[in-house]
Amino acid sequence: MPKHSTFQLYNPNHENDLPLPLYRRLANHYLSAMKAGTLVVGDRMPSVRKLMQLHTVSLSTALQMCRQLETEGWLEARPRSGYFVRQPRRINLVPATEPPINAPIDPAQFVGIHERVSAIIAQGQRPVNINFARANGEPDMYPQEELKNLAIRLLRQRPQLLTKAISPGGNKELKAALAKRALGIGMSIKPDDVVVTMGCIEALNLALRAVAQAGDVIAVESPTFYGLLQVLESLGMKALEIPTSPQTGISIEALELAMRTYDNIKAVVVVPHLQNPLGSIMPDSHKQRLVALCETQQIPLIEDDSYSALVNADATPVSAKHWDKTGNVIYCASLHKILAPGLRVGWMVAGRWHARISMLKYAQTRYNEEWSQIVLAEFINSSAYDRHLRRLRHSLTQQRERTAEAIAAYFPEGTRLTIPDGGVSLWIEMPHQLSSQAVFEAALEQGILVSPGLLYSNSNRFDHFLRLNCGKHFTPELDNALRQLGHIITAMARQRQHQERHIAA
Repeated sequence: MPKHSTFQLYNPNHENDLPLPLYRRLANHYLSAMKAGTLVVGDRMPSVRKLMQLHTVSLSTALQMCRQLETEGWLEARPRSGYFVRQPRRINLVPATEPPINAPIDPAQFVGIHERVSAIIAQGQRPVNINFARANGEPDMYPQEELKNLAIRLLRQRPQLLTKAISPGGNKELKAALAKRALGIGMSIKPDDVVVTMGCIEALNLALRAVAQAGDVIAVESPTFYGLLQVLESLGMKALEIPTSPQTGISIEALELAMRTYDNIKAVVVVPHLQNPLGSIMPDSHKQRLVALCETQQIPLIEDDSYSALVNADATPVSAKHWDKTGNVIYCASLHKILAPGLRVGWMVAGRWHARISMLKYAQTRYNEEWSQIVLAEFINSSAYDRHLRRLRHSLTQQRERTAEAIAAYFPEGTRLTIPDGGVSLWIEMPHQLSSQAVFEAALEQGILVSPGLLYSNSNRFDHFLRLNCGKHFTPELDNALRQLGHIITAMARQRQHQERHIAA
C-alpha cells in the first residue's frame, strides 16, 4: 500500500501560493511525493473519495487533480481499480540548456535573415505527409460549427456588413469585448484604447514603426520568433539578442547590462507567456522588474501576448501591461492561435503612442473588415468561449505530453527538452551540436517538415535545435513520423560521434 500518512495534514486551501488553482496545488503535492520516492511506480493512489476526505476538497477538484497527473503521464487509470503511479518516459529527458547570461552581447547587424528564412520556407512548400513546422492546433480543435453558425446568422441579420463603410479603428462590439476580457489579465482599459489589427504581426509592425526608425537597435529575446526578425529587417532596424531562459524568459540582468552598454536601444520586444520558440513563462516578479527597468531607462516595452490563453491554469497569467503606470508598454495580442486561425484578427493597446499608431494603421492598411470582428465579439461574449479554451488547453496538454514521450522514446541519448506548461510547440536541443539545417533537409526527403532552430536567431547559435508542433492529434501516423525523425537524428548523432572519436584518436 502507498504511504499516505504524510498527506493527511496537508490542506491545499491553506497554501500561500494562491495564484495556482486548487487542483494544481494538490497535484504538485503528490507529484513532489513521487519525485521524492514516497510514492513509487505501481503504488495505488488514494481513491477519489479518500482524497476528498484527506484534503477537504470537492469531488470535482479531486477528479481534476487525478486527471491532470494522468495527462502529464504520472498516473494511469485502471478500470475498476483506480489510479496508479507510473513513470513517464519523458522523465529521462534533461531540460534544455540555460543560456550563458554573462557572455558578451553584440548587436547583430543585417545578415540576410530574410533570405535564409525565405529559402527554408520555399523548400517547405512542397507537399508533406506530416507538418511539424506550424505553431497552431488542428482545425477541428477550434469552434468551427459555432463560428460558422454565428457568421451566417449575423450576415442574415446585417447584410449591409459586406457593403457599408468600415468603422474607423475597429468594430466597437469587438473592442468592448476585448476590453472586458482584458480585466482578467490585469488590464483596465477602455474600448477606445483598442486598435484592431491584421493579426499580431501587424501590431508588432505598427508598434516598432511608432517608437523607432531605420538604423535603430531593438532588444529581442534570443532565440526569438523568426517573423520578428523579418519585421526588423524589413524596417531596416537591428536586433540586439538578449539571452533568454527556457524556464523564466528574457534575462533581466543581461538586458540591464545591454542598456548600460548600448545607448541606442529604442525598444524591447518580449513574449512573456509561452515564448516562441522556447515556451517559457515569465514569473510575475520578472514582468514587474522588466516594466520598471524599461520605464526607468525610458525605453518602450512591446509585449506580444499571443499565447497566454493557452497556459495551463484556470486563470490566464497577468500581462506585463498590468504594471504599466505611464503608458510605456505597448500590448499586442491576437485571436489567431487561440480561437480562429483563419481570420487573423489581432489587437493592441498602444499606451502613450495610441494616436500615432492609429494614424499609422490608417496609413498602412486602413481598417479591418467588420463581419469577422462582429462574429468574434459575439463568441467572446458568450460562455462558449471559456468552454472552448478549456477544451483547447486540455487537448493540447494531452498531445504535448504524448509528443514529449515519443521524443524521449525515439530520439538519441543526449536530447534535451523543457516541457512548457501550455502552448503548441516544443523546443528540442539535439546532441552533438547536430545541424538543424541537415535534419530539416533529411526529414523533408521523407515527407516530414520541421522548423530548424537556425531560423530563430541572426546567428547560428541555435542551429542544433528544432521547434516541433505538438498541436496535431497524436495518431499512429504522427507517432511513426516522430520515430522516423528520431532515426534521422540518431543516425546523424552516431556519425558525429564516430567523427569525434576519429579526430580524438
